[in-house]
Amino acid sequence: MASCDSDLVVGTLCKRPKLEESGVRAQCSLRICSKLVDFSLDDRVEVQITLPEGTISTFLTKCVVRWSPSGEALFHHNCWTEVLKNARTRPKKKASVTDITAEEKVLIKEASKTAEFHDSCPTIRDKAVRVAGLIKKSRYCVVFTGAGISTSAGIGDFRGKNGKWTQLDQAATTSKLAESVIDPVPDSEGGGKGEEQDDGQGGVSYESLRPTYAHEVIAKLVEVGSVKHVISQNCDGLHRLSAVPEDKLSELHGNVFVEECVKCGRKYYRSFYVLEDHASQYYEELEDYGTTDLVKPRHALRCGLCGLSHRTGRWCEEASCKGSLKDSIVNFRDNLDETTLSTATEQAQRMDLCISLGSTMRVTPACELVEMGVEPMRLVIVNRQKTGLDEFCLKKHGGEQLGERVYGDCDVFLKEVMARLLTQEETVAWKQQLALKRATYDSQRTKP
Repeated sequence: MASCDSDLVVGTLCKRPKLEESGVRAQCSLRICSKLVDFSLDDRVEVQITLPEGTISTFLTKCVVRWSPSGEALFHHNCWTEVLKNARTRPKKKASVTDITAEEKVLIKEASKTAEFHDSCPTIRDKAVRVAGLIKKSRYCVVFTGAGISTSAGIGDFRGKNGKWTQLDQAATTSKLAESVIDPVPDSEGGGKGEEQDDGQGGVSYESLRPTYAHEVIAKLVEVGSVKHVISQNCDGLHRLSAVPEDKLSELHGNVFVEECVKCGRKYYRSFYVLEDHASQYYEELEDYGTTDLVKPRHALRCGLCGLSHRTGRWCEEASCKGSLKDSIVNFRDNLDETTLSTATEQAQRMDLCISLGSTMRVTPACELVEMGVEPMRLVIVNRQKTGLDEFCLKKHGGEQLGERVYGDCDVFLKEVMARLLTQEETVAWKQQLALKRATYDSQRTKP
């Protein structure tokens, strides 16, 4: 669905749209609301719940929310606020949204964990003006990125309304409702089972991914010196592909295109995905089931921390070394690379402005970096979901709000910011520069 970015093609520069005139409207999912949600002028909220398979239509028609068959719902911001407040209201208290069943209250509370907020287009525009001003005034700006800046490239996130962890959590909760909301008719008549469903992964290989508009903006701001360093939780390699220099980038969780020698430490920057997933799957199945039909690869070596194998099956090309190569990925329970974390910490301590893009900032110690810096520290968060640091953005110093909290897509917001940082001539030159860069991307990505 189009919105502020109705003419935005990811990875390209185009004329800034007239935000208030996109004309996209949709019905609010609160049944008692008769107003359409205007994607340009209204603050809106989107949620999704995993409905038990075979959920009966009579249950859905009695809900106060018009849940789509896929469990999605769209609200005006104030309508969602009322729905959620009343779902949490105790039975004896007066509710403004009545007749919410106990079963639907469970759904609404689960859906709240997926809530994605979108500022109206005029609000996005106003906040872009202010953030552009903060960037211009900053002496040391650092950008912190999460999975949200790569979703438009085709990679899934973790805590979005369609995120990996979100779906797993919801499946566990909504399965408990099955007995009260499942249709008793056979599957052949119910129409809800047996059909193939997209797994949400999209089947996109890492080699096929290309930098998003947000990646290109970050690379440009680093190039002109407006951003001093980029700290990323992503391992997709898109910052490096977009030409952020190695000494300006701290990839806290590694890079799927980087492997290094376990003996001499030499790093190899590949054009292909370096992980050897077969070996890790071997150890995963042993841990989960106690046995496996997979044959253990000769190079496999179980990591004592994460329990997987980091060995890639390739060898160091130094004639005097010939050590085994391992991937650079930090899995669950692995420790962060000390050198990378040390550099990121040093950079974070110098910043007076941190711009966090596409991250809920829940993973430590990475999320702790955004609060470092010299006082008065300014934090800008651009993310569709709420985070634990939202109030930090709104702190005041001398009566002035220090940072900014933006609810929306990184690509869309940064497009508005760049329109206020670059002159028309600079924008044209950047467009030409991007065309030349993109022509080289395919040659930098191959499969082994």
